[in-house]
Order: sequence, then structure tokens, then C-alpha cells
Amino acid sequence: MTKTKKPEFRPNEFVVYPAHGVGKIVSIEEQEIAGFKLELFVIHFEKDKMTLRVPTHKATEIGMRQLSTPDIVNKALDTLKGKARVKRAMWSRRAQEYEQKINSGDLLSIAEVVRDLHRSDDQREQSYSERQLYEAALERLTREVAAVSGADEAQAQKTVDSVLTSRAA
Repeated sequence: MTKTKKPEFRPNEFVVYPAHGVGKIVSIEEQEIAGFKLELFVIHFEKDKMTLRVPTHKATEIGMRQLSTPDIVNKALDTLKGKARVKRAMWSRRAQEYEQKINSGDLLSIAEVVRDLHRSDDQREQSYSERQLYEAALERLTREVAAVSGADEAQAQKTVDSVLTSRAA
């Protein structure tokens, strides 16, 4: 076994898995895989109807983390109020950077993507790929805001929308 510190995650606790967003640990189970006994976190992602098994000793290494604190959620919402920062690089390069920020699992980075890709009604249309990235980032942000605040996703969506529309005014 490796000497990585075992994370302190428990069943029925919400966690953030970088590539998929907010999920709930349903159990911790032991399985034999290729002749090795492994302890695994069983994480269920309700919205995606997906269950993921993550070796407990690899969880921290791959970036799995506790939900953000309310302070970090507030910082993320403050980030949304800022002015969009769009680099003058080619779209393919920017899209790659946005994708990396979304998959980092870092709430503040995800909020930056939402801020930078948000379009108010009087701005030009988004391309299909811009829209896809924006919606992915918005969904991740909304799910974590909902999980941290204990609200449902619809309420969290309203909170995020009100912040985004207030900056446009």
C-alpha cells in the first residue's frame, strides 16, 4: 500500500469529485480487484444517475474534496459579480483552459468560467461550444451552492442567476 494519508470522508456525506461535481458517498466497501483487496468509496451522482467507486487511498490524490465552506461559496458568488475577463487567445486555446478549470473541481475557478462565458440578453449569441462549457460550469457551481446551503438546485439556480443579472445592471 502507498503511504498517502487516508481522507476523512464518511457515508452520507457530499463530496466534490473534480471530473463530475457534487456526489454523495453511499458507502465504503471492500472489493477484490485483480487479486488485491481494495477499500472503495461508493459515490452516487443523482443528477447523472451514475455511481463511481474510488479507492480510498487515491481519493485525495485525484482531487476529491469536501464541499466548499460557506465563505468560499460567497467568494465564488462575488467572483460572478466581477467583469468578464476574456483573453485574446484563439477560442480553441481558451476552451481548453475553461475545460481545465471546470474539471479542476475548484469552485472559484468554476465561478470564473461562469463569469467569463455569461451573456446578458443584449450581448451577442454564444457558439455551441461556448454554450456547452457555460452550462457545464453553471451546473457544477449551482450543485455545490445547493449542497452547501442545503437548498434545492432550483433555489441555488435562482441565487446564481440573481447575482449574474445584478452585475449586468
